[in-house]
Amino acid sequence: MPSPRFHCSFALSPHARIELPDAIAHHAARVLRLRDGDTLVLFDGNGGEYPATLRIAGKAVHAELGAHDPREAELAGGITLVQGLPSGDKMDWIVEKAVELGVRHLVPIAAQRSVLQLNGDRQDKRLAHWRRIATAASEQCGRNRLMRIEPVATLAHWLETPQPGRRLLCHPENGTPLNGALDDMRDSWSIALLVGPEGGWSDTERGARGRCRHGQLRSACAAHRNRRPGVGGGNDGVAGLERDLEPVHRP
Repeated sequence: MPSPRFHCSFALSPHARIELPDAIAHHAARVLRLRDGDTLVLFDGNGGEYPATLRIAGKAVHAELGAHDPREAELAGGITLVQGLPSGDKMDWIVEKAVELGVRHLVPIAAQRSVLQLNGDRQDKRLAHWRRIATAASEQCGRNRLMRIEPVATLAHWLETPQPGRRLLCHPENGTPLNGALDDMRDSWSIALLVGPEGGWSDTERGARGRCRHGQLRSACAAHRNRRPGVGGGNDGVAGLERDLEPVHRP
């Protein structure tokens, strides 16, 4: 059985003895009921991981780290998911699946057809919640780097920001299939996928190509408006990206 994995928010070093943060110590000792001498894996998000031995003495919970293991589980290129805010708690599922698919950077967009509206303290709490989900997903799926989640922005604001690589605005009525738009991308690559909320991108947002100052914004045909997971044959939203990205990120 694989050793449980935990992300530490501070830098780790080989062969160090560290006191585990309260949340990790509680989960390891109280929830998972690990015992003194059990093994676990720690990572700090800077690349690689550290095998460790758990040490429990009374209420004190420490970890003795081994040598740094440079193992990585990242894609050869970089995916940025520019996601129109869906309704309810669907964004939680999208964040989790984006981490599992290898997305490096997620930008929540307050789209014109987004039902969910966030601002002020509510936005800050939701952003912190999404980041906790991303951390937990990395612990579970084996990634040693955390997906970066930006504050909520408008599409117009994001388009004003310089971005590396190709940008693809996904919409069911666009002419070029998504996997076809990726055919010429191999090895080291960078793409940003713009995925709308349940109602899709508005006509104004779809016409944003002419206002994209930094790089070219292309259109791609993909049924990636985010509905409830499993609806529409399981290919809606992030769930459908794995199939379409397969020619790009798998050797």
